[in-house]
Amino acid sequence: FINVLEKCQNESLIVLSGCGTSGRIAFLLVTSFNEMLKAQKQKQICSYIIAGGDRALLTSQEAPEDDPALGARTLDKICAGKKHVLFIGISCGMSAPFVAGQLDFCLKHLDVFTPVLLGFNPVHMAREPMQDCSFHFKDVAERMAAEQRHKKAFVLNPVLGAEAISGSSRMKGGSATKIILESILLAGHEATFRGKRTTPEFCHNQRHTYDFFFCKSFISLQMNAHVYYIGWQTLGTIGLTDASECVPTYGADFDDIRGFINNGFREMKNKEGDLSFLGPEFIIGHKDFVETILPSLSQNDMMLFLFAVNDDLHEVTALADQVRRRTSNLHAIAHDLEKFIIPVNFKESSFQQRQRWELSTKWCLNAISTGAHVLKGKVYMNYMIDLRVTNSKLYRRAISILQRFTGCSKSKCERALLRAIYSTDDLSEDMASVDVWKHTDAVVPTALVMMQCGCTLAEARHHLDCHPVIRDAVSACFNSSKTKNFIKPLDSVESEP
Repeated sequence: FINVLEKCQNESLIVLSGCGTSGRIAFLLVTSFNEMLKAQKQKQICSYIIAGGDRALLTSQEAPEDDPALGARTLDKICAGKKHVLFIGISCGMSAPFVAGQLDFCLKHLDVFTPVLLGFNPVHMAREPMQDCSFHFKDVAERMAAEQRHKKAFVLNPVLGAEAISGSSRMKGGSATKIILESILLAGHEATFRGKRTTPEFCHNQRHTYDFFFCKSFISLQMNAHVYYIGWQTLGTIGLTDASECVPTYGADFDDIRGFINNGFREMKNKEGDLSFLGPEFIIGHKDFVETILPSLSQNDMMLFLFAVNDDLHEVTALADQVRRRTSNLHAIAHDLEKFIIPVNFKESSFQQRQRWELSTKWCLNAISTGAHVLKGKVYMNYMIDLRVTNSKLYRRAISILQRFTGCSKSKCERALLRAIYSTDDLSEDMASVDVWKHTDAVVPTALVMMQCGCTLAEARHHLDCHPVIRDAVSACFNSSKTKNFIKPLDSVESEP
């Protein structure tokens, strides 16, 4: 980072890239650090890449994650004409083909690129074969590790341990990514975290508040109502990110939990600009909320404001007054300057302070949305039982979940999954051989019931229909099954961070 800043900035670039949560964290960090560079009258040399483009900031776009060639082309295009590029590829499970393709491209052009791999698995656990690709993620990770001995590439892979919800990197992995990269970038900019550790203290001291928010958000979702995050500046981006991740992780509808940010895409500062023409999932401004959501707001809907003391408090108050006329179910996560020690360099202090607020807000919202979906029954024994199967990674994960809970072979689990996907008890060869990115439905519970109970597709769906809560349906299946309930040990199937 320091070398890039010291060299001609017109010829230098820092690129952060990732898929899903990792790409959204990359976007947040890049926009924040460019603002810091701008404030100090330096060229904004940070850029981000997210698989699927800017629409992936707000919605799930899994298919591009499987394309290593697309990743390489995107990186090549954004770095055209640059002579010094620091590339940081983020893949929490060391599994994303999109990022693997970019790292492979960097390794072939080490005269220009200094590649960094950030993940949270040992190199030997990196993903094995990738579809339609001549190399494996493991190959790339091992080549990166070899080049690290010559300081031409770097692998950052601290072990975090298992996620609270297996296979989802939105909590521990996402938070660790933010902390590590902020620390590196700040250190590179001759800044360090010297202040009091207020973020962990804030989060731990608010446990009873969390419990209250869990219950309120769960009640809203249980009553087919909604949870709305209304945020300002980067806290609004944190809210948008948390809301967007609930759809692929828990099989939620996009309007179950939604985020809105002041000034919409102008505040986001994303590369592709205003995307509201793409559909309702991309309506994100406060003005949009007032015009489209507020008129139909009910007492069952939960409102959560996200702001800090240096935001426009008159604007916050005015919008809160409008909301109060519709519902009293209004709450806030607000940050102030209490207990914050102002060091000599106030500009850098303000930036670090905002980072603490962002991280604590992320932890709060992750806990609230996760807790609500756990209470709603979208998680079974720490597994995302209703995840959407929309790319190769999620397809493999779905099969692993079936293996873990049934003890059946991989091939049998895959056939059951495909039966649920295609709504048939008789699979054709074409169905079995189609590319995995076309397997798009949330079908794991159906496949699990079919396998455990030895029933037909219609019988499995009837069983699920009789239990509105998916976790209850799966539990009832195991409790009533005549076959022995067998759960495979954690180390016997594909590992996730």
